[in-house]
Amino acid sequence: MRITQNSTKIQTIVIGGGQAGLATGYHLVKRGLPFLILDANRRIGDAWRQRWDSLRLFTPARYAGLPGMRFPARGDSFPTKEHVGDYLAEYARRFQLPVRNGVRVDRLWKENGRFILTAGTQRFESDNVIVAMANYQVPRMPAFARELLDDIVQLHAHDYRNPNQLQDGGVLVVGVGNSGADIALEVAQSHPTWIAGKESGHIPWPIESFFARNFVIRVVRFFGHHILSVKTPIGRKQRPKMLHRSAPLIRVRPKDLFNAGVEQVPRVVGVKDGLPLLADGRVREVQNVIWSTGYSPGFDWIDLPIFNQAGDPLHDKGIVADVPGLYFVGLHFLYSMTSATLTGVGRDAERVVKALATQQQRITPLVVPPKREVNSSPENIRQEEEIQIA
Repeated sequence: MRITQNSTKIQTIVIGGGQAGLATGYHLVKRGLPFLILDANRRIGDAWRQRWDSLRLFTPARYAGLPGMRFPARGDSFPTKEHVGDYLAEYARRFQLPVRNGVRVDRLWKENGRFILTAGTQRFESDNVIVAMANYQVPRMPAFARELLDDIVQLHAHDYRNPNQLQDGGVLVVGVGNSGADIALEVAQSHPTWIAGKESGHIPWPIESFFARNFVIRVVRFFGHHILSVKTPIGRKQRPKMLHRSAPLIRVRPKDLFNAGVEQVPRVVGVKDGLPLLADGRVREVQNVIWSTGYSPGFDWIDLPIFNQAGDPLHDKGIVADVPGLYFVGLHFLYSMTSATLTGVGRDAERVVKALATQQQRITPLVVPPKREVNSSPENIRQEEEIQIA
């Protein structure tokens, strides 16, 4: 790495220090390629720690490990968000990944054959950029939400932590996805609760039963990891639909909501007299609204012509052909249905890093440093950064 008065220069920059960025870093280290990971969070793993308090994975720990390091929990247990955050932090320490936290990239473009990135007053230049982030980063709420009465507490699911954030009275959860269903089941223990919208299907078995843990999840994982991929006819057919459709309910089933006293109502279409207006013309008098309405694409800082009309990056298994040197890891269905998960992100990271290494060798065949074995000695990350990106 070279640092000048105004700019840091490095061969490869990885944007995002979550599971996608760390898995990518692991494979870059194995190939001896100099790189730097930039992450907006204060600590590694904070993207998980900042979710609601009771969040747990939908898959057992045996499928939650990134390449080179299994998840440190009983194989059939379902890790909490804190366990995942701590695991990612330990992963970065074990493999001495050069992560620079507190750096939020606000623009990326290409100039004179090199990528230029800015993060506030900081400037970076590189030959390659790997965007290691999910498709959707910006919490989305309908425009009419601002018309609700001022005394109604409004939260997006992204900002919800626990029921203590709510005031006394009824709660309307808008959106019947996995987040909305999980949150509705929790708040129903202390508040009258309604959930608005229609589910897109559900898994019929309790996922924490012995049968599901040991048999069903194995089958579902195999299907999502190997069958629903861009390499199979069924995967290519289903991919466009799955990119913009809610996943089926996994842990919470409709009957669980009913048994907990959660009433399902039609979708919210607007506001009337300061209250949520339902599609059947009724208004719902509530004191709290939790918007589980998804996220918008968070790639407006990428100033490159690589997006389709829906705002999705154009790529082939993470490789952007129209902009050599640009790659993606962590996108939903980048290669398969598991691409954005702890289960599948490592495979995609390995493929993308292999493509980058091949391209880099064509450009500078004698410059790539010798492969360095990854190890588990917990060195200081900042000291290692000087070695890794020099």
